[in-house]
Amino acid sequence: MGTKLEAKQVVYCGVCGLPPEFCEFGPDFTKCKPWLLEHAPHLYPDLAAEKLKELSTAEGGEGAGAAGAGAAAPSAAAAKPEEPVKKLPGGRVKKQDKKEVVVERIVRNKRKSVTTIKGLEHFGVKLPEAAKKLGKKFASGASVVKGPTEKEQVDVQGDILLDIVDFITATWPDVPEEAIFFIEDGKKVPAC
Repeated sequence: MGTKLEAKQVVYCGVCGLPPEFCEFGPDFTKCKPWLLEHAPHLYPDLAAEKLKELSTAEGGEGAGAAGAGAAAPSAAAAKPEEPVKKLPGGRVKKQDKKEVVVERIVRNKRKSVTTIKGLEHFGVKLPEAAKKLGKKFASGASVVKGPTEKEQVDVQGDILLDIVDFITATWPDVPEEAIFFIEDGKKVPAC
């Protein structure tokens, strides 16, 4: 009749779930390295060579004396707990949002304008509550909308640039006056 085919056993990475040959193209190769060294060292001989170099330098440091090794360990431990940097796919680093409030006036239909307030959420302000307070204070319509960058912002009908800084600092004391900026003629200008 013919020979029977047997199913081939495929090993998958315990970290990313890809076959070990493809881990370097996966989401985070650095997390896969320890697993690869343990389970598939034959696929990545460069990783094994790097590990041997690290071990040989570590043994050399221990041979110098206990004080030398003790001094090296705290500096390595102190260097590790840096704040984690969020990485995007492709290894790009995500920028941290600055804690600032940006107020911008947008003119529509000649005399009508809309004042846009962005960044209040960085100071713990709930945007729906902020919109309600702004609408009551300035006797106008105010709402929370998604801006062009897909972040939520508060839109208030009318030109309230002159009074907005005093109102924000009085209503929400966590927002310092130095963190409020206006956008005038396409440039960011400090409010104070």
